[in-house]
Amino acid sequence: MELIRLNHPHGYKIEDFPAMAIALGYFDGVHLGHQQVIMEAKKVAKTNGIKSAVMTFDPHPSVVLGKNVQHIEYITPLEEKVRLIEELGIDYLFVITFTTEFSGLLPQQFVDHYIIGLNVQHVIAGFDYSYGKMGKGNMETIQFHSRAKFHFTVVSKLSTSENEKVSSTLIRGCLRDGKVDQMPHLLGRYYTTTGIVINGERRGRTIGFPTANVQMEEDYILPPIGVYAVKIKVNGKWHEGVCNVGYKPTFHEEKNAKPSIEVHIFHFSREIYGESVIIEWHLRLRNEQKFEGIEQLVAQIEKDKREAILHFEKN
Repeated sequence: MELIRLNHPHGYKIEDFPAMAIALGYFDGVHLGHQQVIMEAKKVAKTNGIKSAVMTFDPHPSVVLGKNVQHIEYITPLEEKVRLIEELGIDYLFVITFTTEFSGLLPQQFVDHYIIGLNVQHVIAGFDYSYGKMGKGNMETIQFHSRAKFHFTVVSKLSTSENEKVSSTLIRGCLRDGKVDQMPHLLGRYYTTTGIVINGERRGRTIGFPTANVQMEEDYILPPIGVYAVKIKVNGKWHEGVCNVGYKPTFHEEKNAKPSIEVHIFHFSREIYGESVIIEWHLRLRNEQKFEGIEQLVAQIEKDKREAILHFEKN
């Protein structure tokens, strides 16, 4: 896949690119609904003997436009989004730097410069996709704005078994509620976050439960305070474990500004400081709690470990 970053105004000409079928969207999460749109672009491209492409934006428009709800934490930060789209077998990925100037483009200007001007022959987008200044362009106006230069396909919404639209908003809500076990039904995979193992207080090893203290590399949405059954990828290999997200109230009276993320990896004893790891979030086991002493804490961690092992055996 070829990654092309576009700054407005871009200097490309129509002849710089082969004919393309392009999927349009922000695609935070690259969830099952997004995958439906992207795979439709791939299918259209194959049917018509042209290249497949995806167009997305960075950062999230809400950050630039100063919306009340600003998406500054992501389900899939840009690097991970790129990786997931590449795994879907797309030929080109366009990442437009979203700026105030870019947001001021009229719908027709956006279509002229970023669709027709990039040799797009077919546009694929979700039914609720909008474009141009104040989102005034949509999948009902696109036929008018196309100037008969390209075809388009509107992908209808994908719903859950409870008839909710599969959306980044729904996924964000689930993650913030700790419902990480719902992710396979929405993302088509478990939620993952990437980070670096850093030095911690090293208290875990003194009570028989050494932990990897993980500092997030990107602006991920972090599940709420609590204990989770997780898998962690170290040096290309997956291991099972339990993860505590929180402030360790048994040892600390005051909360730090940010919660720590500590993973006790089962059957693992290597030093991995400075290594990049991926945490895959499977199940929320309980809230974080304060214990009267070390013995109570150790007994609870043993219980958490047994519960996590049981979960992995079943799944």
